[in-house]
Amino acid sequence: MKKPENKIMLITYPDSMGNNLKDLDRILDKYFEGAVDGVHILPFFPSSGDRGFAPKNYYEVDKAFGDWNDIEGLGEKYYLMCDYMINHISAQSEYYKDFLEKKDASEYKDLFIRYKDFWPGGEPTQGQVDIIYKRKPRAPYVDAEFADGTTEKIWCTFDKEQIDINCKSAAGQEFIRKNLEGLCRHGISVVRLDAFAYATKKAGTTCFFVEPDVWEFLGDCRRIADEYGVTILPEIHEHYTMHKKIENGGYCTYDFALPMLLINALYYGQAKYLKHWLEICPRNQYTTLDTHDGIGVVDVKDLLPDEEIDRTKEDIFKYGANVKKIYNTAAYNNLDIYQVNCTYYSALGENDTDYLIARAVQFFAPGTPQVYYVGMLAGKNDIKLLEETKEGRNINRHYYSEEEIAQEVRRPVVEKLLELMRFRNTHPAFNGDFSVSGDDTGLEILRSNKGQWAKLNVDFEKKEYTITYTDEGGKVCRL
Repeated sequence: MKKPENKIMLITYPDSMGNNLKDLDRILDKYFEGAVDGVHILPFFPSSGDRGFAPKNYYEVDKAFGDWNDIEGLGEKYYLMCDYMINHISAQSEYYKDFLEKKDASEYKDLFIRYKDFWPGGEPTQGQVDIIYKRKPRAPYVDAEFADGTTEKIWCTFDKEQIDINCKSAAGQEFIRKNLEGLCRHGISVVRLDAFAYATKKAGTTCFFVEPDVWEFLGDCRRIADEYGVTILPEIHEHYTMHKKIENGGYCTYDFALPMLLINALYYGQAKYLKHWLEICPRNQYTTLDTHDGIGVVDVKDLLPDEEIDRTKEDIFKYGANVKKIYNTAAYNNLDIYQVNCTYYSALGENDTDYLIARAVQFFAPGTPQVYYVGMLAGKNDIKLLEETKEGRNINRHYYSEEEIAQEVRRPVVEKLLELMRFRNTHPAFNGDFSVSGDDTGLEILRSNKGQWAKLNVDFEKKEYTITYTDEGGKVCRL
């Protein structure tokens, strides 16, 4: 198992660069040597929905992608991250199906949250429903239909294929322990706890990031992972103060605010909001511009004034390429007002200079950069896949064949991006200090370490940037 380093991590589905994990391994070797040091492989388990995020189990790799030998082989070359959907399991899993068949006689009955047991009196009051941090306009549940003909409400935060786990029960705790240990034994060096903040539920609360329960919960997960030398990464899209809390708790976190802040800076030629965030953002973090989901909006609350958030979000539909408001509506199975479905390259109008400025800022920012596979190839919105599937988020989930990749890596913007990635991975300055200065329209970011340095200067008004650095001999060079 390769240990995590402060070098660029690729985010990809197991079948998005080629058809499977073996293809991914070969393609990374052939086209991206030196540009990628870690790989976050999005869910590769058997699943019944949400592009892998409704896993049936964690003890096998979906045969369409490969097997554990493929995962472990990649883990010898790259530090690997995988997802553990700690809050839920597939409605088609053996666990839930057994529960539906046997009900109270099922060995898995305590894995799930039954309304009759969770709420005093068996049902929440309207006041209790109102304060739940939920993804649906009503109380979060599905009506479980048991083999004996009875029905019962079972907690379900997300899609009907994603049934919540009772993480507080003894059965839930043992289930989590077994799954985490299994992942740790297969060469995974970072386990991303997807939707972890929903796992701490208590009647009369928001049932989201409930303190102090959430810290006890994370501590239990960390103790399991620590036995294997594995890192856990709590994933949350919320107000930046929650990310600060996570870092203060001794955990790595995400920078999901950077994408919108950079779009704002590039659209309007202003740097002050971005500069402020770079000054205060967590240092122990993974930075992102794009992920398998949309471009986050909720993440910049109070980092951008409300009017700036509104105009930036609205102007993505004006300045962005081939992105329309309808792609973010029920017509495309998306009612998440907190995200905009668009590739990052298309959000910036498919302008090469703007895109490279954004990536340069990301690579110089505090933290370890993650680059989504579509972003690594400066991918445009996939309207064909969007229309075929009527799934809004598929606009940013193109399937690349090896032939396409061979063509895309020859585009000047991709060649320059890969050069930037290799520079970020090899220059020692990025393992040292960070400082940022600037004015209303520009930034200067300096990274320095033991006498060597790298400097990024950006003029957002003129859309210009320069990178200077010292080589091993102390000579000042320009990238």
